[in-house]
Amino acid sequence: MKLPVAWMREFVDLPDGPSPVADRLAACGFAVDGIDDDVVDFDVTANRPDALSVYGLAREASAAFDVDLRPLRLAATPSGAAPVRVSIADNGCGRYALAVADVCVGPSPEWLRDRLASAGVRPINIIVDITNYVMLEMGQPMHAFDVARLAGPELRVRRARAGEPLTTLDGIARTLDETMLVIADRDRAVAVAGVMGGASSEVTDATTRVAFESAWFQPGTVRATGRRLGLKTEASARFERGADINAPVAALRRALALLADLGAGTVVGGLSDVYPRGADARVLTLRRARLTTVLGTAVPDATIPRTLTRLGFDVAPTDDGWRVTVPSFRVDILREIDLIEEVGRHWGLDRVPAHFPALASIPRASAPGVSRGRLVRRTLCGAGIQEAVTFTFIDAAAAAPFLADDAVTITNPLSEKFAVLRPSIVASLYDSLVYNRNRQATDVRLFEVGSTFSSTRGERTAVGWVLSGSRGSHWSGDAGAVAFTDTKGAAELVAEALGAPITAAAADDLTWLARGERAAVLVGAQRAGWIGRLAETRDVDVPVYAGELDLDVISRAAVSGAREIRPLPRFPAAVRDLSILVDERLPAAEVRGTIRSSAPATLVAVREFDRYQGKGVPSGQVSLSIRLTFRHADRTLTDAEVQQAVETIVDALVQAHHAVLRGR
Repeated sequence: MKLPVAWMREFVDLPDGPSPVADRLAACGFAVDGIDDDVVDFDVTANRPDALSVYGLAREASAAFDVDLRPLRLAATPSGAAPVRVSIADNGCGRYALAVADVCVGPSPEWLRDRLASAGVRPINIIVDITNYVMLEMGQPMHAFDVARLAGPELRVRRARAGEPLTTLDGIARTLDETMLVIADRDRAVAVAGVMGGASSEVTDATTRVAFESAWFQPGTVRATGRRLGLKTEASARFERGADINAPVAALRRALALLADLGAGTVVGGLSDVYPRGADARVLTLRRARLTTVLGTAVPDATIPRTLTRLGFDVAPTDDGWRVTVPSFRVDILREIDLIEEVGRHWGLDRVPAHFPALASIPRASAPGVSRGRLVRRTLCGAGIQEAVTFTFIDAAAAAPFLADDAVTITNPLSEKFAVLRPSIVASLYDSLVYNRNRQATDVRLFEVGSTFSSTRGERTAVGWVLSGSRGSHWSGDAGAVAFTDTKGAAELVAEALGAPITAAAADDLTWLARGERAAVLVGAQRAGWIGRLAETRDVDVPVYAGELDLDVISRAAVSGAREIRPLPRFPAAVRDLSILVDERLPAAEVRGTIRSSAPATLVAVREFDRYQGKGVPSGQVSLSIRLTFRHADRTLTDAEVQQAVETIVDALVQAHHAVLRGR
């Protein structure tokens, strides 16, 4: 809320300049978004509708600086009945007050126009400006109707009829429904209650008699109506947070006082106040011992009633504390802890000593999932993959490739971008990858540990990652682009860190992954995740490799106990590289299986280091480069022994997979 400090000074004595005021109120919980000359822009939280006004923040300043708060100047309550009858036909309106005045419409004086403009409100004419001035000053929205343009001298609060038309003050013709609360004359709706008035009863330069309205509406009713109509106004922002049910009459009296001071009109008749059910005052108990326990320090007894009284509370002492009556404008004060917060923020949280409480018992161990998540994060960060944190709500189109039939949809989403709960973490991470690549980050490697959701399996904890670009740069040369082996390596790192043996197996049901570069990750016979290259890469012109593991499945398969530690080898290894042509649909796991089953015991490692399709490779085939590592535990292998082993392996690949050795 933009607040001219000079306006606040009418009610409370303050230090010179806006900065001391801004700093002190910021320390009391009102963040400052900026200062422009004498205007301070305060960020008022949603639970403090009373602070959306000059007088409300002046009250806070009164307590903050320990100075008196001067009262508002109100007109005397006119006696008799108002010329316009008022009735309430729906519980959505708890109170409706009205006064009628003969007026002379024209421009407001310069000081009033300047004050409204500095608070961010456009001046219109003196009558409308008075209602806006009162709203900004007291936080109570008001509206003025042109009485001559009403059908009959009556106003009624009721529900709209289905399909009832109303053109609002913004010039838009709207169709109402029976869920919306309206102000109506004898024949038609003339305003959307708590949101915006209608053009049919708008005050113009030709207006000679107005009806000032000041009411209280149910917050939920105003919020729902504004949302259905797509309308957000200064009035609805206050009503939907919770207005003061005792403010309507005081606001009317303030408007009538301004009307007389400005010479803009005179009251006709009395003031109508329809208040079907009075509200009882809320009374709370504030215990001295509880206050000290929560704040961690003792607040002097004299400070507590003084602070609360300046904030508008009625305070009476009791044996163990105070009996506090909550003012009707403080809709956020519901419990004792709320009173403790009031005392604490004005006493000064900076006065609370900083120390750790003494431990009375040994803290509980973290849940297994917490330590597991830390281990996974540490492992993947160590592999050069950066952690991301994304929303669990995603667009339905982003979720569609990942088990769309099993997705959990949101009944009433904030927007279509948050329509479903993500079935896969990769669905969320992909948007982050696109965002970074669009900002010239060519090598993007992201992971996230979080929840995934499905209608059949419920909520699961998983880790997902996306990789694109190059493996990294080095002075010795380019490391090449990320490939299937990189996403497989990420899965193996996580599984090894958690102590679970995994294998990769071909899977044709992973339709969001490209054929020939996709695999299911298995723990024994149970599927624990998937890895591969995304088949569709919207907004990205390079391959994107991804993977996801169900951490619950992986953890259950973790091998407990001590791990075997072997001594370092004493004899050198012999390395041979093979490049073979095989069918592009052949899983690399089958190639490795054939190699291991046909090789001698001296083969200690098999690793694919390149996969190529393109010029020089027949259609439907792929060039697979494999590195074979041989070592004997007791001696150095001869070249002849290594060559014999390689030839045996090649013969087995030719026989089992019709492989062709390149370069032969």
